[in-house]
Amino acid sequence: MIDDLPVLRMMSLKLLYPIRVDSWSMALSVLGCTLLSMQLSFGESRLPAKDQQLARDIFHELIEIKTTHDIGTTKAAETMAGRLKAAGFPDADVQVLGPVPEKGNLVARIHGTGKMKPILFIAHLDVVEAKREDWTYDPFKFTEHEGYFYGRGTSDIKCEVADLVENFIRLKQEGFKPDRDFILALTADEESGGKHNGVDWLLKNHRAMVDADFCINTDAGGGEIKNGKRTANPVQTAEKVYLSFQLEVKNKGGHSSQPIKDNAIYHLAEGLSRLAKFDFPVKVNETSRAYFSRMSEIEKGDLAADMKAVSRQPPDVGAAARLCSTLPYYNALLRTTAVATQLSGGHAENALPQTAKAIVNCRILPEDSPDEIEATIKRVLADDQIKVSRVEPPIPSPSSPVDPKVFGPVEQITKEMWPGVIVFPVMSTGASDGIFFRRDGIRVYGVSGMFTDVEDVRAHGQNERMGVDSFYDGVEFMHRLMKVFATSD
Repeated sequence: MIDDLPVLRMMSLKLLYPIRVDSWSMALSVLGCTLLSMQLSFGESRLPAKDQQLARDIFHELIEIKTTHDIGTTKAAETMAGRLKAAGFPDADVQVLGPVPEKGNLVARIHGTGKMKPILFIAHLDVVEAKREDWTYDPFKFTEHEGYFYGRGTSDIKCEVADLVENFIRLKQEGFKPDRDFILALTADEESGGKHNGVDWLLKNHRAMVDADFCINTDAGGGEIKNGKRTANPVQTAEKVYLSFQLEVKNKGGHSSQPIKDNAIYHLAEGLSRLAKFDFPVKVNETSRAYFSRMSEIEKGDLAADMKAVSRQPPDVGAAARLCSTLPYYNALLRTTAVATQLSGGHAENALPQTAKAIVNCRILPEDSPDEIEATIKRVLADDQIKVSRVEPPIPSPSSPVDPKVFGPVEQITKEMWPGVIVFPVMSTGASDGIFFRRDGIRVYGVSGMFTDVEDVRAHGQNERMGVDSFYDGVEFMHRLMKVFATSD
């Protein structure tokens, strides 16, 4: 849910934007104390006790239903469907469906007055694999310990599945009737990127079930905790386009005892060396401009000044260069990237290579053309013997506008619950299920009221966890947000 590497970021900032050594020492010493006490510092949860219990029960149940790729999501989808029906949802408004029996998706609906177009709320049910021997606790048992819930999926993203299911039940029990339909979609295969991706399948086969004015993607949002304090609640409005190229050189080969300069591996290596030295140009879009502008209010000193300078029109070239060299995350926000990720060549140690191959993975800015990126890579490789082909066609993912009708309610509830926490748009350097909706013309906003420590990101890793208070507050945040969205236009 968070793209950057916080420890590397801290070290990089210390080197490029130096401050007094005693300030860094003090910050690091204070960090140890604040992390131990931060759960208490947030105070009592604002979520009513009965809703706390329901949310916890749902969360517990979800963690202990294993939904890794090899097992699938249908049991979890059917279990959540059962909870919704028991809460009063008619069978016609709760459906479990998918392309194969084990890849079930749940789609449910709260009917509104129809005054406005529906809003869709999504989260994925699947999780990555986890091995018991790697964890302190059983990853597929729900464990609460010292202010945290532990288990695979606690932060990515069964916390949000529980959040959405609890809130749909809560709204139904309140008899709440919004001015627009609320649609819930809990989906399969987000983590694997497989052919059974639930969002892609639903859009292609049951578009009417998930068609909406806009989508709230709880997997792409999430608040930030720094040094024990909630600082920001960003909203994802864009994500980069994924596109990999295969580079291949063919050669007649021969015996290694009689080498020649025309060597497939050398051709490929020299082309990759040229690509390694190349950077795509810096570009600042609506999302990244707003991101750096708001971040300049959080950061200090030269870093803050560079962020402010980049957010101007036109952006300051020198400031952009310093930011790009500070942290890979900032570099990825400001340009399309291309990096070699796989390499192979030759067929025998005593034979000249007949084939050499590499994979170059690109993460393309939403406004850049894949055709132009491909043409640029060929130009930089500068070798006609290197054949360039696309591994898979890219999925276009245009940015969602920074719409005040979406940002206004998010800022309102964030301010109510956490005064001083700022809201700003952000572009994901990776990808989420939002790309499929953006591809099909549905605006997507990554929103979540659940906060995690940027220095302790454990999604997909060992001992994954979610703060107890963060979870309960996130459920309450979503409830309040839904109430505002229900009547705002």
